[in-house]
Amino acid sequence: MRRFDDLDQREVLALAISLEEEHSRIYADYAAGLSADYPASAKIFSELGNEENEHRRSLIELFQRKFGEHIPLIRRHDVSGLVRHDPIWMIRPLGIEKVRRQAEEIEEETRKFYEAALKRASDAEIRKLIGDLIVAESQHIGVAQHIADIELTNEARVNEAQTSRRSFILQYVQPGLTGLIDGSISTLAPIFAAAFATHNTWQTFLVGIAASVGAGISMAFAEALSDDGQISGRGSPWLRGSVTGVMTAIGGLGHTLPYLIPDFRTATTVAIVVVFAELWIIAGIRSKFMDTKFWRAALEVVVGGLIVFAVGILIGNA
Repeated sequence: MRRFDDLDQREVLALAISLEEEHSRIYADYAAGLSADYPASAKIFSELGNEENEHRRSLIELFQRKFGEHIPLIRRHDVSGLVRHDPIWMIRPLGIEKVRRQAEEIEEETRKFYEAALKRASDAEIRKLIGDLIVAESQHIGVAQHIADIELTNEARVNEAQTSRRSFILQYVQPGLTGLIDGSISTLAPIFAAAFATHNTWQTFLVGIAASVGAGISMAFAEALSDDGQISGRGSPWLRGSVTGVMTAIGGLGHTLPYLIPDFRTATTVAIVVVFAELWIIAGIRSKFMDTKFWRAALEVVVGGLIVFAVGILIGNA
């Protein structure tokens, strides 16, 4: 990588052209990705992209007057000190606030780049254009929020917040809750059946580990293969599958780990307490994100859990 201080004026201008083109395309990608769910914010980034494109044209015209037609290819990853920004396909699903914050980071970095370039520029015309671009980039630092205050109506803000919440629930909460319920409830029967059949905490622990990990792997694949997310809007199937699998394993491990306690009665008592805590947490999540009254959610989850728990004990004592 080249050090910025080692670049001459010609190379600095070439790098500036490359950065402005990259930023214009980033903002165009943001606008395209946000257009369906966040049309007002998509307009903001479309305008930012157009402005960056104008900056690029001004820089190219200046470069042609000063150095000719050939512009050397110098990109951000060729020069040390410049931050790499994730391309659009790596940060889907687009979070509106994350995108706005990243836009401000891009503009702040660009302003500092031009300030450093201005210190090294000796040509009057180059200094004038760089000075103008510093002013423009300084104005852009807060432009996303500024334009949002003007263009985003209360209704648009509410719609965007609802869309963002819906995406979060579909892509994270729902798969995670499904896994947590399955892991917490479905593993009750084999774990407590093994506990009351053997009265051996270590063997019960092994059964619990096998049940939890096996259920996690099974649920991960079941969720990932059930829906590709293209029509439902539930996002990446592998992300959902991972969330479901991890939460399934966690749900089962919660009442498995107490059986590391050597004393059977103590381990079982702690495991039962953990089970009730898990069911209470599940009820709280359902109440918060699924618009279900807490006591109804608690009743549904606890009753289901107690039935499976009773089945495990009956089978273990058979």
